[in-house]
Amino acid sequence: MQYMPFGISRLDSTLGGGAPVGNVVLLAGESGAGAREFLHTSAVMNALAQADEELFKLYYDEVGENTVFPEEIHYLSITSHRDAIERELEYTLAEEIIDAVGQNIVYRDFSAEYFQASAIPREWYVGQATSITDLGKDERRDSVFGSLGDYLSEHASGNLMLLDSVTDLIGAINDDIEWSDIAMLMRGLKRAAYSWGGLILVLVNTDTLTETQLGQLMDAAGGTFVFSWESGGSKRARVMVVREFRGVLSRLESEDIVQFETEVHDGGFDISDIRKIR
Repeated sequence: MQYMPFGISRLDSTLGGGAPVGNVVLLAGESGAGAREFLHTSAVMNALAQADEELFKLYYDEVGENTVFPEEIHYLSITSHRDAIERELEYTLAEEIIDAVGQNIVYRDFSAEYFQASAIPREWYVGQATSITDLGKDERRDSVFGSLGDYLSEHASGNLMLLDSVTDLIGAINDDIEWSDIAMLMRGLKRAAYSWGGLILVLVNTDTLTETQLGQLMDAAGGTFVFSWESGGSKRARVMVVREFRGVLSRLESEDIVQFETEVHDGGFDISDIRKIR
């Protein structure tokens, strides 16, 4: 079996190389608990493996023998443009890593499709357009679901796709978009990902979900990582739990691993401790 790395060295090593190819993995977390930093690190470290092998080896210990890196890395944002995302990446990872990555991450911004039916002024979300003519050229009339589906169908095969985020789609629920549409999108992704053979990471903020909705998203994904804050005395720690992951969870259970304590440093998201049943 081939594995596509998440880009978090200690996690990939523990899981046998990363995620089995052809998977959709849900990154579900409380605000600030590490899910977004995980997504950013996955994008950048996989891109760094292509851009600068020597620098990559400084931050990533060892590549598994069954590991296959994505041909391309695509960062799909529902509401943010490239400059804003790259600024966030700089908050998470060292400057030398961001500089080395350069053009090795492809960004696709779905803001035009997302905001087009809203009362938001067009100039807020349509690039750097400065005139009515420019706005008319740039405006897209496709639905965000249709455009997202088309883009994935064209680019997902063999690649790492990062969706930021389902939370934004939940915010778009109205008379035209229902929760069932989002759940169906996830189920469709899971089915298609198997034939695409790459890896799709989907970010969602659990603060916006009911328990039933989270359960439906988890059921529609191949694997689910849940990120949360844990308090102990006067300190808080970020923790990550693998809630579900067919073919992977059994390996953790056999080693009595119950959760990972995590941290964020210059190399991005990382695992600082593995908690086991004592």
